[in-house]
Amino acid sequence: MTPAIRAEGLMQRFGALVALGPLDLELAPGERLAVLGSNGAGKTTLLRLLATAARPAAGRLDLLGLDSGRQRDRLRARLGYAGHQVGLYPALTALENLEFFARLHGLGRVDAASALELVGLASLAGRSVGQLSRGQQQRLSLGRAVLHRPELLVLDEPDASLDGEGRNLLGRLFGGRTVVMATHDSTLARQVCTRALLLRAGRAAGDPWSLRVVDA
Repeated sequence: MTPAIRAEGLMQRFGALVALGPLDLELAPGERLAVLGSNGAGKTTLLRLLATAARPAAGRLDLLGLDSGRQRDRLRARLGYAGHQVGLYPALTALENLEFFARLHGLGRVDAASALELVGLASLAGRSVGQLSRGQQQRLSLGRAVLHRPELLVLDEPDASLDGEGRNLLGRLFGGRTVVMATHDSTLARQVCTRALLLRAGRAAGDPWSLRVVDA
C-alpha cells in the first residue's frame, strides 16, 4: 500500500535557522496524526509543507504517492487545509463563501450547502462572516477545508475558538481521511487521532507513537 505521507530527511530553513528537521515520517492512508509541541517547535512549519504551501529546503516529501514539489498542482485538489487564519471573506455570507470555494473546485451550490450543514451552520447560511462569532468562523473554515472531499486533511490547531459541540464535530469531519492535526490539547488528540508526533525545536522527540482512540 502506498503511504499517504512519506517524508525522508525533510528540512525547512529560514535563513541560517533550521526550523524543522531532518524529519522522517510515514503515514498510512486513513491514519490520523496529532502533531504536538510547544510554540516554536515546528508544528506550523511541518503543516505548511504537508499542505504544499511551502517547499522544503532539503529532503523528500511524497503525498498520496506524488512528489510534493514536482507534482504539487496535481495534489492541490486532493488536499484540504485550514490554518490559523480562517481564510474567509467577511462581507460575504456563510453560504456565499462556500459557494465561491465550491466553484473553484468545480463543484456546485448543493456541495456548498452540504458542507454548511456538515459543520452545523445551515441556520446561519444568510449571515455575513463578519457577523459570526470566532468559533462559528472556525467551523466555516473547516467546512471550506472539507468541501471538495479531500483525501488528506491538514489542520493547524482546528480546535482554536471551538466550543465543546464544535470540538465534537472534528471526529465527524475526519471520516476515513488521512489527517494531520497540530494541537496543544493532548486530550483532544487522543479523542480524534490514532498516532502522535512530538516536536521539540524542529526535531522529532522519538518516533510517532500510537494513541488510544477514545471517541473517533
